[in-house]
Amino acid sequence: MNRVAISGVAMTRFGKYPDATIRSMAEQAVAETLDDAGAKPEDVECVFFANAIAGLITGQEMIRGQVALRNTGLLGTPLINVENACASGSSAFHLAWLSVASGLYNVAMAVGSEKMSHEDKSRSFGAIGTAMDLEKRNDSGGSDKRSPFMDLYAERAAAYMERSGASPGTFAEVAVKNHENGALNPLAQYQVRVSKEDVLASREIVPPLTLLMCSPIGDGAAAAIVCSPDAVARLGVTNPVWVEASVVVSGRDRSPSEDSALQRASSQAYEKAGLGPSDLDVVEVHDAAAPAELIAYEELNLCPPGEGPALLDSGATRLGGRMPVNPSGGLLSKGHPIGATGIGQIAELVWHLRDQAGPRQVEGARVALSQNGGGHLGADPAAMAVHILRT
Repeated sequence: MNRVAISGVAMTRFGKYPDATIRSMAEQAVAETLDDAGAKPEDVECVFFANAIAGLITGQEMIRGQVALRNTGLLGTPLINVENACASGSSAFHLAWLSVASGLYNVAMAVGSEKMSHEDKSRSFGAIGTAMDLEKRNDSGGSDKRSPFMDLYAERAAAYMERSGASPGTFAEVAVKNHENGALNPLAQYQVRVSKEDVLASREIVPPLTLLMCSPIGDGAAAAIVCSPDAVARLGVTNPVWVEASVVVSGRDRSPSEDSALQRASSQAYEKAGLGPSDLDVVEVHDAAAPAELIAYEELNLCPPGEGPALLDSGATRLGGRMPVNPSGGLLSKGHPIGATGIGQIAELVWHLRDQAGPRQVEGARVALSQNGGGHLGADPAAMAVHILRT
């Protein structure tokens, strides 16, 4: 495999935008990414476009990327539409990386754009709910007033509390940390600090989860350009960030004794990169609900099993700690427009590795990891992506 560099990234501010479209947001992200990379549309040799729920929200079931990007100058190149639930963006990035790493192309782009907000919230929640096996889904605990994934996260939170000693207060501390970080991020959906008391007093969604422990519905887009070493030189890229590992695995029906999708993906990523958890300077994880961040600590081997709360309490994962997690604000604060989320994580990490993250900058960051999961299958997310980046 050839080495692959990231030469440009961008994302829109995530949020609820009634007048924005998948096309308008994608156009902004693409234009800013090309500018960041110092590239032109004709430099891009293939495009992977990520979107998860347009068919159910806007009615555009097919050729989503061709429709969204028709005014960007990118059409005429190979364009592949990618859907992998909440891991759609990171899966598109993986395919862009693979197309360059294999030697097939020198310059590839991954774009993710999602319109999740709708005047009828039940339509948004229903669309998200299709990221499960509908033949086996049990709707007895569901609701048209929340994502069915919150019921799933609540079940996992309860199990995690039992085995780790975590409490609702622990989950609230995750939310406090990430909202503090989001307040420093001009592209975050929420830019307001909250207290532990605020989190615990916010509206109950499914016990033990409250509103501020759950990621919001939102809209947004993100994009990244990856290229070969030859293209780095040809395009005059002065600040490339290298992709040391790009791994996507599928979830499976597994026994409790078998490794999770994240454990398998991260193990492969560490091996491919020749690095370990202790080498990481900054991490972005898929905190669709606050307990998920603590579980990710353990499954990424950032700490031993059951020690997620202790790692959080130590301050290691806060800004200024030895390994900040979700300096962007995470999904809880930055937002979670699902087709764009994974590429948004990549953009955040690139900015840290370039020393361009402003007041939330992780000083001296040289190695970064992103983790993005999607859907639900058996005891696992249906898709899991892990990327390791390095300057």
